[in-house]
Amino acid sequence: MRSSRANIKTQEKAKPAKTLPSDVSLPQPSINPSELITIARIIRPQGIKGEVIATIETDFPERFEDLSSVFLVFPDNQIKEQELIDFWFHKDRIVFAFESINSRNEAELLRNVTVKVPASEIVDLPEDHYYEFDLIGCQVITNNGQVLGQVKSLLQTGAAPLLVVNGAKEYLIPLAEDICTEINTEEKKIIVNPPEGLLDL
Repeated sequence: MRSSRANIKTQEKAKPAKTLPSDVSLPQPSINPSELITIARIIRPQGIKGEVIATIETDFPERFEDLSSVFLVFPDNQIKEQELIDFWFHKDRIVFAFESINSRNEAELLRNVTVKVPASEIVDLPEDHYYEFDLIGCQVITNNGQVLGQVKSLLQTGAAPLLVVNGAKEYLIPLAEDICTEINTEEKKIIVNPPEGLLDL
């Protein structure tokens, strides 16, 4: 998930909504979904004792060592805080064992659920590295003052990610150092020096 100038961290994929019975989860937390970042996505049950296997959506798998609970976000956007009692890595994935999830049937209800943590717990990144959610919503302005629009999303491509910018039209701006000359995530502003013809595509 790492790329250049843009060393971007994405979480930072749905079937009909399923929810856990009230006796196998903690109470619904009062947290805004925008305050959470993704660290894993549950694929399916693993075994018969309630464990689930998930893809890892963080560049810092060591962060799992410090977790005692996580937030589970269901396809219908329901959020539940869940105690984590164990985890282990399996090839390039991770297996979770959650409190009160003790059977394969209960684990089935966690298919396609996203595992998240509060954004306040994100790992600090080196200079010129960015989380995707830091770039979403940034205003994109050319070096001569033309406002192009706001970043709607990112497309992961080969050489560099593309900023998908919504304005008078949709622009695709490579997140490369020679094009995105200034990125200020605190002010939500990106200054670009587009090569000739880029804005006409």
